[in-house]
Amino acid sequence: MKKSLIALAAVAASGAAFAQSSVTVFGIVDAAVTVYDGKDTVSGLGNSGNSSSRLGFRGVEDLGNGLKAQFWLEGAIANDDGTGAGGGATGPGFEFKRRSTISLLSNYGELRLGRSTTAAYDAVSRYDNFGTVGVGASRVWSTGGYDVRRSNMLGYYSNDFSGFKFALNYAFGEQTAGARDGSYLGGSATYDNGPLSVGFGAEKFRRSSVAGVTPVADDITAYGLGASYNFGVVKLAGAYLNQENKVLGGAKVDRDHFLLALSAPVGAAGEAKLSYNRYNQDVAGGTDLKADQFALGYVHNLSKRTAVYGTYAFLKNKNNGSGFTLGGAGLTLPAVDAGGKIQAFQVGVRHAF
Repeated sequence: MKKSLIALAAVAASGAAFAQSSVTVFGIVDAAVTVYDGKDTVSGLGNSGNSSSRLGFRGVEDLGNGLKAQFWLEGAIANDDGTGAGGGATGPGFEFKRRSTISLLSNYGELRLGRSTTAAYDAVSRYDNFGTVGVGASRVWSTGGYDVRRSNMLGYYSNDFSGFKFALNYAFGEQTAGARDGSYLGGSATYDNGPLSVGFGAEKFRRSSVAGVTPVADDITAYGLGASYNFGVVKLAGAYLNQENKVLGGAKVDRDHFLLALSAPVGAAGEAKLSYNRYNQDVAGGTDLKADQFALGYVHNLSKRTAVYGTYAFLKNKNNGSGFTLGGAGLTLPAVDAGGKIQAFQVGVRHAF
């Protein structure tokens, strides 16, 4: 259960008004037994099969006249072994790498400073009905150096205008090689009204041109589009991401990935999920790599905060040069033969507080 600490403090002895502050401790603990069957078979206890395990602190202070200050510190927990791996942190220590921001909120929107997921990613990834975690997660945002979080970022997030919202992000590269090296620019626009939801994101990752600083790509340009409609008995969703990599000292790589997802309530406490993902990678002058992924899952809520779940996923690479694989946290995945396949079954429990 969320625990809030409420405090009232005097601003100054000059007779200024009191300001109200609140701090909330929150988190998720999620563990799952997973079996992978690829080139070899691997089984064990992992984490974050339904939701990412985390621990966070957030607080807000009402400054008056519609202005508020907010902080948000959140880090990953690899609860299968007690380390802090995840969200960009490699562990074993705990780090606030999932999010570490300070914001000013007003009637004009939010100004946010620090590390967080990008607005472009948030706008489109929400249409993955497996929440981009676990063995059923879409790999649309997990290939080719795509970075879902950025450090040293400034962000503006608008308020809701009849269902419309937009956001802009800029992250400093903070490298000596050049003012733009390692920097990021992105934005999003979303519309949510009743059963209809639409999201669009566009972004530019500027990788460093200094040898040894960034291992894979020089520049990444990406745009994505997603949408969903809830018919009541079933929710239909889809997303598409186009990503162009200008590889450092190599050929250009184009990626076109898309997903289709269905979710349906089962009784008062259950939800069934089905998804299909198609991954396409085209290397200029090289091989066109493809893979298909299917996932089927069920979540049963034991309460508002606790659920049990099961997921089955299957991925098949379409040609001999393709080596896509499934997701998951807490286990070392088995190798996948070029042009081969991998499948996984996962059963777990999730508790939020």
